[in-house]
Amino acid sequence: MSTPVTSETPPARTDLALSIEAVTVGYGGVPAVRDLHAGVRPGEILALLGPNGAGKTTTLLACVGALPLISGTIDALGAALDHRVERNARRGVILVPDSRGVFHRLSVEDNLRLARRKNGPSVDDVFDYFPALRSMRARRCGTLSGGEQQMLALAKALLCAPRILLVDELSLGLSPIAVEGLLPRLREIADDQHMAVVLVEQHIELAFSIADSAVVLHHGRAVISGSAAELGKRRDMVEAAYFGTTQESTGGSAAT
Repeated sequence: MSTPVTSETPPARTDLALSIEAVTVGYGGVPAVRDLHAGVRPGEILALLGPNGAGKTTTLLACVGALPLISGTIDALGAALDHRVERNARRGVILVPDSRGVFHRLSVEDNLRLARRKNGPSVDDVFDYFPALRSMRARRCGTLSGGEQQMLALAKALLCAPRILLVDELSLGLSPIAVEGLLPRLREIADDQHMAVVLVEQHIELAFSIADSAVVLHHGRAVISGSAAELGKRRDMVEAAYFGTTQESTGGSAAT
């Protein structure tokens, strides 16, 4: 029997590290994301899925305070999100952009030392998650492969002591082998650090394999949401939502 898509608004949750309630956000007052409800608890991974232009990156930018909300609210770590990116970062809301944000002319170690916060994890601590970087610490970042640069970008983010980690297109430009190595490490980090993670990802199967929950966006609306385990069993429904052949106007969640 088909799992229905409903138009009901999810109930408010007080145990969320990041709570997105009825958020509409865009550029120059023009909405790119409309009436979005989503949330993620500490130690869990939320996957944001959807085709290019669906509103995934816009959502992440809103969650770090880089875009003003047109309507709705975003709460992070029990308080309303600040509209200043730097202040949110100091609270532990950290974005890994799809550009990776690494300094190509500097060494791996110099990149890491610049990112480290006082009283935050040490460089050796993050090497435990990405041991391949340890042997590359003296290499210039520009000589690294795409997968190695993405490891470095994640390692830099960890040195900022995140409590909410937002990762935009982790697999962008990477080989399948590199992606298969990085995504499980993100799951390990969420578990070990009790960290809330929001992951924008194009590889649906791999995203479902590490995520606790997922939201499929299309043309700025959430067309399906639910547990990753349940949605993973309904690939027909997910693909219909992904490609816009389901009813977008409902904007609700899949019953699970």
